[in-house]
Amino acid sequence: MPVRLRRRLTLSRRRTASTAVTTVLVGCTFAGLLSVTGVSTPSTAHAAPEAKTPAATRGTKAPAGAPETQTLTPMEQAPLGTGAPTSAQGAAKPDRGAKSATSVMQIVAHPDDDLFFMNPDISQTIRSATPLTAVYLTAGESDGVNARPRDAAAATADKAGYAEARQNGIRAAYSEMATGSRTSPWDRVAIPTAGGGMAEMDTLRAHPQVKLVWLQIREAGSTNQYRPHSLNGLWHGRTAALESQRSAGTPVAVDFRYTKDEVVATIAGLLDRFRPTFVRMQDPSPGTDPKTGKIRDHQDHLYGARFTQAALARYTEVPGHPHVGVQNYLGYPTSVLPHTLDPETAGAKLKTLKTYAWLDGVNDCGTAAGCGDLKVAARPAGRGWTATVRYARGTSTSWVQRDRDGGLHAFSVLDGQLAAWRKPAGGGAWSGPTLLPGGGMDTGVTSVTLPDGRIAVYGTRTVLAGGPAGYRREVVTTEQAAPGGAFGLWRSLGTPERNDATGTSDISAPAVTVGADGRATLVLRDSLRRLTARDQGANGGWGPWRLLGGADVVGDPVAATDGQGRGYVFASTVKTVLVWAQHLPGGPLTGPALTGLPPTTLALSASAAPNGDGVRLWFRKPASGDLRSADFSGMSPVSPVTELPGGVAGFGPVSGGDGLLAVRSRTGFLATAPHGRTGAAGPAWKLEKFLFAGAPDAGTDGVAAIGLDGRLHWTPAGR
Repeated sequence: MPVRLRRRLTLSRRRTASTAVTTVLVGCTFAGLLSVTGVSTPSTAHAAPEAKTPAATRGTKAPAGAPETQTLTPMEQAPLGTGAPTSAQGAAKPDRGAKSATSVMQIVAHPDDDLFFMNPDISQTIRSATPLTAVYLTAGESDGVNARPRDAAAATADKAGYAEARQNGIRAAYSEMATGSRTSPWDRVAIPTAGGGMAEMDTLRAHPQVKLVWLQIREAGSTNQYRPHSLNGLWHGRTAALESQRSAGTPVAVDFRYTKDEVVATIAGLLDRFRPTFVRMQDPSPGTDPKTGKIRDHQDHLYGARFTQAALARYTEVPGHPHVGVQNYLGYPTSVLPHTLDPETAGAKLKTLKTYAWLDGVNDCGTAAGCGDLKVAARPAGRGWTATVRYARGTSTSWVQRDRDGGLHAFSVLDGQLAAWRKPAGGGAWSGPTLLPGGGMDTGVTSVTLPDGRIAVYGTRTVLAGGPAGYRREVVTTEQAAPGGAFGLWRSLGTPERNDATGTSDISAPAVTVGADGRATLVLRDSLRRLTARDQGANGGWGPWRLLGGADVVGDPVAATDGQGRGYVFASTVKTVLVWAQHLPGGPLTGPALTGLPPTTLALSASAAPNGDGVRLWFRKPASGDLRSADFSGMSPVSPVTELPGGVAGFGPVSGGDGLLAVRSRTGFLATAPHGRTGAAGPAWKLEKFLFAGAPDAGTDGVAAIGLDGRLHWTPAGR
């Protein structure tokens, strides 16, 4: 759908019809900060300074010597984020974003999606005193019955009342996380939206940086049965407008309705109002069940996320906005996947859900509708959701590369564009970010250094042009024209998917191996849970997508090359890890082979083994966060699984550089440690006390992480 900004997004100048409402809420006590084994010290990390070079505009010619775009298909010649053909890419655009303190916005479809699928990230953000705004797209009215299943038959349906009960439960849960008390009061007002309707905004009086915004749009009322009057129907043009469903007691006094463009404008207007540097959202491409054809997640989750994508694309064209990073979270599909959280963290998350569910039944909110969501009270852990949090992408630990001169290059995604930082050799400071032209980039890129010293970056982009039928996710790459030089034209490698309808464009982030001759093999998971690949030829062109095989692959594959030049690819299943490997440098990837490894939390990382023969695979033990590793040479592990003592719990991939480890700790802070080549001694962990996005990247020189402020944080080795 078109998302071009026509004007700066501002709130209406008409007088706001605001009603202040003070409420008291129900909840229970929240567990305090969690500790880690080892030494906790103040952060030694520092953010890279902003780029100062003059800005360049889109459409300028690529630097001299930049490679021409590969002639593949008309679709592959489209510039990132558009549907128009082009023959050149504009020059890189240095940072022009307004400097801003960290601010986080969460955008979810229903009340409780954030608690089930985004915590403990939420509680960690609140404890850090970072401004946090949670936006709920729908009222979550369901069938209007606020009762446990066993009591539902005798209950009276009241959609406005059930929506109010869910609001009461959310306010109680956030009060508890922020203050330790479920009854901390809120100030509630009605605010106009950029889409022409009204929304409710609640501000926690004790901590006014915590806000909740309720758009109160009608929900689908079904997980995956077709309902034309829904976000699904609105996205596909099967209904012209979607009505509001106001909750009982809301200060919003009038009903309203939104067209598709007005929903996009409303979300973009909230982004412009709160100016986040980091946005949490649900997964816009959760995949479909190949047997039933039904999506694997709730339809409101999927289409709410797509509306959010469109709004972000519009918002990033607003002049002067702070750079914004994005994180997607997996929803219902987590039900069948290994748990990622340690018992202490999972227990704290469950406690918050019990507050939301009004489990104790004490009426402290003062409303007849109820003080929480009794549907959830029957199963406050969901389907294992409180024991897990999982990013849908953005788990690569290969986004920092060293050039021939010893300088470092780091890459991330800000404003839907590739952001690049550079650190010169000899101890110079990091500079950046510089934004490369071309929008629509998805969170999570990976990078490789080519044999001639050039760097190449790979990722995926989402194309919104062409209406709902044109929605797609595809692989893209760019590389330096010369070692240390500018990056050339974006090249689209397409997608192995037939269309969005059959798999909701559910492809993973790519993994890449590079041979001694510079030719790359790109691997990713498709919507049928198999690995597929494209191979680069001697002339730099790319062959067709081919099937590598595997079954029930989950998450993003990872790749590494050993000291002998042999490439390896690893991919997780629910029960083990699969491996593909080259028997000889430059040979074909063979596999899949079962590694015999125990279940993991699915987030893998791999790097050359310390002894130069084979690679080392890092992973975590489910339901504990403990760190594990195994060495491979060829198709089989050549070492038993190594348990790393002195763990820090947490979740996500382990970045194991030569002599350094970096992980997300239980507190959400970056944890770093020196690590011997044998892996026998337990590391002394140190916390770098800032929250970060995605995964860290540990190398010989230090550890890099992207903060929620969108800036590069660097911890030099030895500190």
